Amino acid sequence: DLTITQGAGDDAVESRGIIYYKSPNLLRIDFTQPEEQVICVTGDQLMIYLPAQVVVMTQQLKRHNDATLASMASSQGLDLLEKGYSIGYLDGPDPVPLEEGSNEMVTKLMLEWRTTEQGFRQIEMSIGKDNLIRRMKAVTPEMEEVQFDFVGIETNQNIPDVRFEYEAPASAYEIRNFLFEPEG
Repeated sequence: DLTITQGAGDDAVESRGIIYYKSPNLLRIDFTQPEEQVICVTGDQLMIYLPAQVVVMTQQLKRHNDATLASMASSQGLDLLEKGYSIGYLDGPDPVPLEEGSNEMVTKLMLEWRTTEQGFRQIEMSIGKDNLIRRMKAVTPEMEEVQFDFVGIETNQNIPDVRFEYEAPASAYEIRNFLFEPEG
């Protein structure tokens, strides 16, 4: 289960959904809030369906071979974090409560951007006893807060590839390549 909270206090906006991931490059988030919203990465395409606007945004992605993808999903992703951020413990290496009053113990890391090219100024990452990311609290370049909570993580579930197929409603207006022109 995934919860994304943008902002803080009474102005916070919350999104909820179930996230599916299959190594090396399949991802799908089926949102329950906003209802029917979907983000899907099929390997060679990113699709975002926004039901409130009846719009599906698609982006062709560069195709990589399996060896490259496996590298990106493991060590290369960590290398990108290490190159883009200074990383250290928030309060030390010992586990601490996830938040005040919580019995859930995590190890907290603080990532501070090295350059303004990174997506976030800082990221507070909470790692559970299972070595999986439990929470990420981030600050955008515009000083906005975003929090990602991952609960009930199950690994190695043999998710079928068909789970990552998504067809937006025929009535949806499509915006193609909304991020950049497709690569060769």
